[in-house]
Amino acid sequence: MKFQELDDVKWNMIAPLLPSPAKEGRPRADDRIIVNGILYVLITGCRWIDVPTKYGDDSTMNRRLKNWEKRGVWKRIMNALTANEHAKGRVRIDELSIDSSTIEAKKGRRARRL
Repeated sequence: MKFQELDDVKWNMIAPLLPSPAKEGRPRADDRIIVNGILYVLITGCRWIDVPTKYGDDSTMNRRLKNWEKRGVWKRIMNALTANEHAKGRVRIDELSIDSSTIEAKKGRRARRL
């Protein structure tokens, strides 16, 4: 699948929704680079270790993805983007769905057949 990095318009929409960097400690890796790296993994399906080095450290991307998920950052971004597109008449909320798959969970042992 082809990956396209966030352009300035898209970046400017989500940048204000990201958490502010800590005031102390080491400076945080560039958010735009890291977000593009996270999107690269999610869109292409590659392993973290296979992300091109221009997106920074794979463990930083993975850690930030998980941390922001716990903090609700991705949900805020999705809600803001959806509301923006809905206001412009580009998205109908009642017809919106997220692409997903359902995979049967395997039990620890074979189930008995009746």
